[in-house]
Amino acid sequence: MSKQTAVFSRRHALDTLLTWLPRVLIGLALLAFIGYLVVYVIYAVQLFRFPFDYDQGEGFELMDTILFSRGEWPYRSNDVYPFYSSNYPPLFHVIIVPLVWLFGPQYWTGRLVSFLGTLVTAAAIGYAVQRVGKRWWISTISGLAFLASNYVYHVGPLFRQHMFMVMFETLAVVLLAVTYDREERDGHHHNKMLLGVMVLLLAAGYTKQLAYATVAAVFLFMFLREPLRAIKWAIPFAAVTGLLFFWINWSTNGYWFLNTVTANINPFVPGQAEGLFRQWFRLHTVLTVTAVFYAIYQLYFERLSPYTVWFAIAVVNSVTAGKWGAGESYFATAIAASCILTGLLFSRVLNWAQRHNEGNSWTFTIHNSQFTIHNFLKKYLYTAVLLLIPLLFLIQANKVFHMPTHTPALAAIARALGKPTEVFIAPQTSCSAPRDPERIPYVDSAGVSLLGRPPNAQDTAAGEQITAAILAGDTAAFSEDAGFNLRAGRDVLTNPTQLLNLYNNNQVDLTEMLAMLNNQAFDTIILRAQFYPPPVLDSIGQQYETVELVQMNGFVYCIMQPRGGNR
Repeated sequence: MSKQTAVFSRRHALDTLLTWLPRVLIGLALLAFIGYLVVYVIYAVQLFRFPFDYDQGEGFELMDTILFSRGEWPYRSNDVYPFYSSNYPPLFHVIIVPLVWLFGPQYWTGRLVSFLGTLVTAAAIGYAVQRVGKRWWISTISGLAFLASNYVYHVGPLFRQHMFMVMFETLAVVLLAVTYDREERDGHHHNKMLLGVMVLLLAAGYTKQLAYATVAAVFLFMFLREPLRAIKWAIPFAAVTGLLFFWINWSTNGYWFLNTVTANINPFVPGQAEGLFRQWFRLHTVLTVTAVFYAIYQLYFERLSPYTVWFAIAVVNSVTAGKWGAGESYFATAIAASCILTGLLFSRVLNWAQRHNEGNSWTFTIHNSQFTIHNFLKKYLYTAVLLLIPLLFLIQANKVFHMPTHTPALAAIARALGKPTEVFIAPQTSCSAPRDPERIPYVDSAGVSLLGRPPNAQDTAAGEQITAAILAGDTAAFSEDAGFNLRAGRDVLTNPTQLLNLYNNNQVDLTEMLAMLNNQAFDTIILRAQFYPPPVLDSIGQQYETVELVQMNGFVYCIMQPRGGNR
């Protein structure tokens, strides 16, 4: 073989490798994020089947929905029996009402709606990237990256309203971007589309109050583009929002304001905020760094897009995760925005590299000096970009690794990926003695988490055991979880975190509640985390004693009955 032939063969082999290697990496990246989607569906289906609270607040969300299905407001006095009220806006629950009418008060109704909301959000992210970048695999991964986040996985299929708010926020910002792009192309305003943005923002705000950050981002973007137009739209938007607020407040005799505003004034815990920010960045490093880089680029070299403004404000607003009672889900909006910016930047860089891969040479100027890159180098520059992007996606996939390992197949996959197949976590106890760590068939790069592990038959049996303890008595249980009373067909009593927030703000009268506890009016007390106000816990401790400990979903529940056998 001649030297020339050998060189040609080596170059041909290199070209073949560089042709197939990007395809392999793209395939692996798609496989990784599709795998996370499968894991997400497995977790969601298991939750749909579970008939009790998985997260402590789910039962109260279901109770709100039940009240709306009866044509009643859930914004009530916490001072009188049954000492229950909601602290969330109504829209999420109202949307679920038809399902409750059809199927009864089931946990799966709200869990399904929340889960579907996250799929809509992922689709909106993919659409936002595709309409600009035109790279289907980048758009697909960008949408799936949202579902692959540990935080979205943990909370997405729960009967909680937060992810439904993120869905409305994402749809609003994507429609805003489409509206302004179309207006610039057509040369005139599309006010009907902008009205759609306003409706989506209103829906987000009346799903959860935290949507104010996205509202601010939208109007800030509009103000940067057209200040007078932004003001003209902000006035009626504020008027409609305010009218709805005052109508609900009037209809509920002021309990709407008390329970959705006053009760949400919680203390800020700096350590909690710092810890969550560190965790968020550690888990979403590629998405966050890429989004920040693209935001800086836009700030200095072109106009800010709606997504950039949204991302910046969402990140700043994530500091509210440091409030007592808040948590990881408060980063979901920032994650959605970062997925869009990441997809846009990756598509843009790849399209740029491909455009400059055509022709014989590429000449550019830096500081009045011209530089030329010939076709050979340009070809490998494009290939390098095509290799780098899926590699970065794979790095991101590895960072958010999470997987239940309760089946042999899932355990084998985790093992093949070099991941552990189990962790050891001690059950959480607040009203009983600490317990030794136990094997949990679930691994999560977020660290120790009781969210994410699919509930099993033992958890369901534990819930039935606690329900049986309630049914052995004649009254509803004074319980930190609503699900047991709902299962038993008894009144849902109290909303412990709501009571504690109002107590800390001197906005609740505990007189009737304490009198009933001191008179042992409840046959059963069920504690999980002791979130009740201190006077309530003191009264429970004086009048009731623990008769049984039941472990469910990694928590030890204390079943208490009146002291002296007065049940």
